[in-house]
Amino acid sequence: MTTSDPDLHSPDLHSSAPTLADLTTLRLGGPVGRYLETTSADDLAAAVREADASGEPVLVLGGGSNVVVHDDGFPGLVVRDVRSGITVEAADTCGGASILVPAGTPWVDVVDRAVSEGWVGIEALAGIPGSAGATPVQNVGAYGQEVAGVVSTVRVWDRGELRIRTFSVVDLDFGYRSSVLKRSLRGPDGTPSSFAPTPRHVVLDVGFQLRLGTLSAPVGYTELARRLGVEVGGRAPLDEVRATVLGLRAGKGMVLDPADHDTWSAGSFFTNPVVEASLADALPDGAPRFEVRSARPERTTGPSLGAVDPTLVKTSAAWLIEHAGFGKGFGLPGTVGLSTKHSLALTHRGGGTTAELLALARTVRDGVRDTFGIDLEPEPVLVGCSL
Repeated sequence: MTTSDPDLHSPDLHSSAPTLADLTTLRLGGPVGRYLETTSADDLAAAVREADASGEPVLVLGGGSNVVVHDDGFPGLVVRDVRSGITVEAADTCGGASILVPAGTPWVDVVDRAVSEGWVGIEALAGIPGSAGATPVQNVGAYGQEVAGVVSTVRVWDRGELRIRTFSVVDLDFGYRSSVLKRSLRGPDGTPSSFAPTPRHVVLDVGFQLRLGTLSAPVGYTELARRLGVEVGGRAPLDEVRATVLGLRAGKGMVLDPADHDTWSAGSFFTNPVVEASLADALPDGAPRFEVRSARPERTTGPSLGAVDPTLVKTSAAWLIEHAGFGKGFGLPGTVGLSTKHSLALTHRGGGTTAELLALARTVRDGVRDTFGIDLEPEPVLVGCSL
């Protein structure tokens, strides 16, 4: 274990005892009770085990891109895994590429390596901030791909059983922005579990299985397909898909840039709601509608493609927000506001507080509920605070 400054992907740290504002892409949050960096899986597991045994709250933090932390900070241990690297366990035309990635590895490094090596299945996940260990927790996805389609195993420290375990893809029970790992943050009654704000299972490393090739997985997102000049379901060169996705994300303020306050966010603040078909039918004409499929993937190079559930519809949180009267830039000028590029991102413009950001989130959430009768759920982990 070490307390020296890490090699940073984003944002900058200034000392070995940073505040949460130093450690998160929102640049919000108060002081840390105790800060620790670990350089091995054993040290990470030991740090969590020792804190749990002493009753000290634990926050395992990756890239800090999907958390909102109270202005009072976090009174316990904040631990970061600063390992990085990719181990190629196999790569052949028969079985594809099998790789093992330490949890602390920046996700963008994994995608960049995959594209350069001709490993197919995560090219549309380019530009997503955060660490590789976080991706299976919420089944990260974008532009028609999600990691459920390529994860093979996840090795974890089980805080409940006090042992290291390995989950297969079936064990992970992936769903839309969800997994058995993430669901351990909530108890049966929906309130935070005793493990929160860190899941019961602390990710140590992730195994991925990817097909070999020069062309992408079938493109499953209309906007991306149009930009690439292919039909939905068609394929394009891996590097072109990556570059096009980065361009789309940058245009929405979703590629980190310290000089651009539209990127001082936690990414998409609300998940796209999955609602009963009858409620979706009552939405105005033009409201986006997407099929809801079962979570278990049928292939290893794309999104989950189980059977369609005709009783459910997924719609667009961004569309609901804008049509409830909260357009891009809502709340500006001010210390917080909706991104000027994407209405789904709540942004910090400098000098703000978490309390102000949450007040904005409540305004948007309540406005959507009043207009459409749909409750938006926050996507980031809320640490010491709630909506």
